Amino acid sequence: MPNENHAELRPSYPVRTERLLLRPLTEGDVDSLLAYRSIPELCRYVPFEPQDRETVLDRLAGPWARTALTDEGQSLTLGAELAQTGQLVGDVVLFWSSRLHRGGEIGYILDPRFAGRGYATETASALLRLAFEELGLHRVIARIDERNEASAAVARRLGMRQEARLVHNELFKGEWSTELDFAMLASEWRTVRAGGTFAFP
Repeated sequence: MPNENHAELRPSYPVRTERLLLRPLTEGDVDSLLAYRSIPELCRYVPFEPQDRETVLDRLAGPWARTALTDEGQSLTLGAELAQTGQLVGDVVLFWSSRLHRGGEIGYILDPRFAGRGYATETASALLRLAFEELGLHRVIARIDERNEASAAVARRLGMRQEARLVHNELFKGEWSTELDFAMLASEWRTVRAGGTFAFP
């Protein structure tokens, strides 16, 4: 495990999974990102509004340009593309929330045209590997709107524990939102990894 006092994450890109490649997003991904990040229904339960070209370009030049995590408070967003075709199917994000407590958070969003094939689980599991095995985090969480059943199902397939159900804890986009809190410890990650593959659909 990395020394937490000097921990950082500098992945060797692309990060390979069984079917996908995770890598930094580029300006060439604008159209692919717009294809799903502009869909109102897809954005209903996530903490951003449907995005237009200007917003996506702004993110690509700003927070999405980061390729490494060097300190707490930073986030790393990576695109997930099909290894065989190079087509972008979604993106994932790892937040480094605390150096002292070695805590982090993951998020994931998938182009609905590629739903039901296990890609979200596959990308998120790669992110957990980076968090635990390369950054040396102790605990990683995922916070999900209860109505986002597909996202909650991914967290469960990853082996994350549901620790809380916060009823109407936030007024979110004009509606009261019930939040499901999932978590995994590094020790639990090692157990899940030792048990074999994840339950991809």
